[in-house]
Amino acid sequence: MQQQAQQQQRWVRFEHGGETGFGTLEGDAVHEHRGNMFDRPEPTGRVFVLSGVRLLTPTEPTKVIALWNNFHALGEKLNLAVPAEPLYLLKSPNSYLAPGADIRKPLCDGKVVFEGELGIVIGKTCTAVPEAEALGHVFGYTCANDVTVADILNRDASFAQWVRAKGFDTFCPMGPVVATGLDPATLTVTTLLNGEVRQNYPISDMRFSVQQLVSLISLDMTLYPGDVILCGTSIGVGSMKPGSLVEVEIGGIGRLGNRFG
Repeated sequence: MQQQAQQQQRWVRFEHGGETGFGTLEGDAVHEHRGNMFDRPEPTGRVFVLSGVRLLTPTEPTKVIALWNNFHALGEKLNLAVPAEPLYLLKSPNSYLAPGADIRKPLCDGKVVFEGELGIVIGKTCTAVPEAEALGHVFGYTCANDVTVADILNRDASFAQWVRAKGFDTFCPMGPVVATGLDPATLTVTTLLNGEVRQNYPISDMRFSVQQLVSLISLDMTLYPGDVILCGTSIGVGSMKPGSLVEVEIGGIGRLGNRFG
């Protein structure tokens, strides 16, 4: 069965006064909740002004899965073969980065590139979930930047270094919220570099839909609440120089901004 229509909400994790909390963002107000974000959370009655809290990564995932070659437009531009199944890697926990925090310049040399992406946030534990039931295990969606040292990827001809190239400290900004009740097929990802649009592509161009990704990946590994699947990126990926501001914006979710270097 497909999931029933979700209420549209924007969930955040935050730090205030040395304590960590979570709640819904309504305008400029954060309404704190208690319990489990993914399982009947209850409001505490406390409300914080957004400018008075520090936003954290929107979830605490056990893993972040990142897709490769999942958009028709980019695959065709690069003349890549159409994959028979999702091609993916794992982003390391040290790479997870909150909204507004700085992306650290690696100590190694090489071109560092941004990749604006949609992130699928899992809401229910799932193993081998049928495609028809997959959306029922999705909590919502977030913005992400799959930062990569491009020169490292194929530096060694005997071994493609996907995890190293994408696993440096701070190389996985996510946020600012997890938005529920959205239809991912209607979303568009826009990435700006220093205020200039560099990417603007529709999620409807994905080779594997959200349902397919959740179902097929759950055949390989159990997905837990808070886990994030980065859907891959499309045309317009570019390099960042120290001081560059990269912003990833998706309607209904918001804008994720991080400065490099």
